[in-house]
Order: sequence, then structure tokens, then C-alpha cells
Amino acid sequence: MLMGDFIFADCDFSMRIGILSDTHDRLDAMIAGMKVLKHAGAEMFIHCGDVGGEKILDCLAGENAIVVWGNCDFDRAGMARYGADVGINCQGEFAELEIAGKRIVVTHGDDGKLMRRLLAGNQHDYLLHGHTHMASDDRLGRLRIINPGALYRASVKSVAILDPVEDVLQSYRVDI
Repeated sequence: MLMGDFIFADCDFSMRIGILSDTHDRLDAMIAGMKVLKHAGAEMFIHCGDVGGEKILDCLAGENAIVVWGNCDFDRAGMARYGADVGINCQGEFAELEIAGKRIVVTHGDDGKLMRRLLAGNQHDYLLHGHTHMASDDRLGRLRIINPGALYRASVKSVAILDPVEDVLQSYRVDI
């Protein structure tokens, strides 16, 4: 175990996880990204950091959502308090989840030492991250490394949906 306890999502069926990152407090981008993910059937949402502010957390309020912080999330303590008030599971810089028997780790991707440790650890099925503002889907042994892209400062804005039971990833362009 790297840090902390796993968060378990009790489900024995396919779950469509909406993945987004790098909103940088751009409300129009977040709204558009959430619209795409909901239309595609996302049942849970994971934000891989660089949230930017409270109005982005408002878009996740009332949803089954987990957030990690990125290098541009400057008021982490304030956003964590706000997130708790609106029911968002803010995990800090790192989260470990288990969904339908799959081990998922989430981080922003800006901490090189942590990324190297996660890549070398062979403890997870999925590593979800952001930071590069470029969508990617790679494998290293059993580990599938997924970056949904970004909703800000990206030539093509994108989000993704992962079904960990079926090991299916779908990427979606977000037009703003």
C-alpha cells in the first residue's frame, strides 16, 4: 500500500467512470465536459487535478465524484473544506480506489517521484492522471495508464469514460 486506505465502490457490474482533468477554473469547459460524460452514461466522476476553484466543484456536487489536486490548485485546504460542504470526496494529491475488483490509483501527474513509484509498483490495474494536457492510453505490464486530456489549454479538449470491468476506454472530444 502506498498511502492511505482504498476507497471501495461496491459493485459487481460494469461501471462507467467519467474521467476529466485540467479544468483550471474554466466553468464553461467543465460544464461542457460534464455534459458529454453524462450523455455518454458516466455513473461516477474522477477529476485528475488542476481543478482551479469552487465553481468547478459545484459541477460535481450531488454526483458520485472523487477529486485529486494538481500543481495549479493553490488553495487546496479551502477547496477541500468547500468540497466537503457540497459532498465532494477530495482526496488530496493521491487516491486509491477499488471498483469491481480493479485497483485504481489517481494522481495529477506532476510529481515525478510519485509517478515513477506508481509505474514501478505493479500494484494497480489503472493509473489515472492529467497534467500533460494531452490524452493518452498506454500499458506497462498489467497497468493501464490513462490521461483523459484537458479541458483547458489543449488543442483538442477531451474527457474519457472507463469501464474497468470490460477494460474499455472511450475518449470524447469536448467542443466549447
